[in-house]
Amino acid sequence: MEQLLALARLVLRIVVAIGAGALLGLAFEPHDHPWLAVVAVPLFLAALNGVSVKGGILVGAGFGITYYAVLVPWLSVIGGDAAIALAILEGLFYAVFGAFASQVLKHKLWLLWIPCLWVATEFATASVPFGGFPWGRLAWAFADSPLGKLASVVGIAGLSFVVALLGALAYAAVLRRRSGLGLRAVAVVAGIAIVGGSSLITLSTAGNGKSVTAAMVQGNVPGKGLEFLGRARTVTKNHMNATLDLQKQVEAGAQVKPDLVIWPENSTDIDPYKDAETRRDIETAVQAVRVPILVGAVTEGPGPNERQTTGIVWDPATGPGQRYAKRHPVPFGEYIPFREQLLPYIKRLEMVGRQTAPGVGPGLMPINGVTYGDLICFELAYDDVVSDVAKGGAQILVVQTNNATYGGTGQPEQQFAITRMRAIETGRTVLIASTSGISGVIQPDGTIEHKSAQFVPDVYVTSVPVRDQLTLATRLGGWPQWLLTGLGIMGAVLALVARRTRRPADPGTPPAATPSPEKVPV
Repeated sequence: MEQLLALARLVLRIVVAIGAGALLGLAFEPHDHPWLAVVAVPLFLAALNGVSVKGGILVGAGFGITYYAVLVPWLSVIGGDAAIALAILEGLFYAVFGAFASQVLKHKLWLLWIPCLWVATEFATASVPFGGFPWGRLAWAFADSPLGKLASVVGIAGLSFVVALLGALAYAAVLRRRSGLGLRAVAVVAGIAIVGGSSLITLSTAGNGKSVTAAMVQGNVPGKGLEFLGRARTVTKNHMNATLDLQKQVEAGAQVKPDLVIWPENSTDIDPYKDAETRRDIETAVQAVRVPILVGAVTEGPGPNERQTTGIVWDPATGPGQRYAKRHPVPFGEYIPFREQLLPYIKRLEMVGRQTAPGVGPGLMPINGVTYGDLICFELAYDDVVSDVAKGGAQILVVQTNNATYGGTGQPEQQFAITRMRAIETGRTVLIASTSGISGVIQPDGTIEHKSAQFVPDVYVTSVPVRDQLTLATRLGGWPQWLLTGLGIMGAVLALVARRTRRPADPGTPPAATPSPEKVPV
């Protein structure tokens, strides 16, 4: 009977964790209820408190799998099995978190170790396997919250720590049975201080006195989902025609002449170095506007049966020049890990085509005296890519993206929210060009200046400040993440050591003999 009760209690804990995971998924776009994060985290901790390591694994897995199932259902466009596989894979990281957290919660410094352990978990999901999937970080939900301003100071990892800390404080104040009145009061005061203090941060949008005028061209694609693939020429001509229309407006005095025109990722899927018609379309647009166009192109090489996703600066006088190749291609989307082993069994992977080879070096592009930092699609979620361009001197950030596969699924909204957090973190204007949406302009404080609709043509011209000053988060780089991850691992180790010392002695081991008083040497 006692075992049945214990099993029932564990099942109840797993159910609570599943509910907490669903709530956390709803904190993000397209649902956009960030305050649910501060509800989900304490519920998850309540479900973990008092369970064994094995129980923590089950509770953590229930939380993590549900969290990602709610967060990234858009992957079902590729296949329901792909969405399920990703949710299970990412959920396993939270199973490990659950195993450690179940013991950390017994440590007197649990309020410090738990948020650090959360950062360590996010670091792991963003690193492995195949370069990781940094889509589920707590920080991404807070672009519209005063808490989001903290990203300019402590970075994305630091902001995730703060959100997890608020969740832990809420747990201490409301749900933890062993919290005394003093701890509850401290938790409430600390939580109010964190939220209030973040609202006092002022984010500057002023430049160095110089500005540039840029045009983001969203030419649109022939169809939604996967059907747009194979219509590369139409996509390129759509962007050429939209650029020609822009020039007509400039000549008519209805639009300001840009200094730079930005085309999105995959604005041509045919190598313009090798294909005469594609090159002619680009040249037509460039010669019409008479300013450089940053073209998003898929190019052949560098090896046999390889390709690269690139940004190419196409100058009206000198033609194609500076080039940046995407450093973080998407596994199973742009390349296939273990290709030879998997292709015979998963025929759907043949749709990926040639392997996308990663580029080398940051996307720093000096154009007419201004340094742009080019980021291509998903890789803006990776800290190292963003840090390299921000520290390398980028004065304006550019995101070339193609979300046509996931249009209308919530994925473009999630990526746009991530982009907003990057603007806050780096203190840079971000110019976004997408094939089918969402294109737009985000100011250095995360404010949206322009946000296009999806699957419509959109051309937006704006004047933006050139900025040189680095945020504290940019100067610190990866140090907060490394430090917090190290503290999280330290907390887990200390908790496991304490667990061993709490274990009762083996009942099968006889007690040590005690010498009789008369035998004790004097």
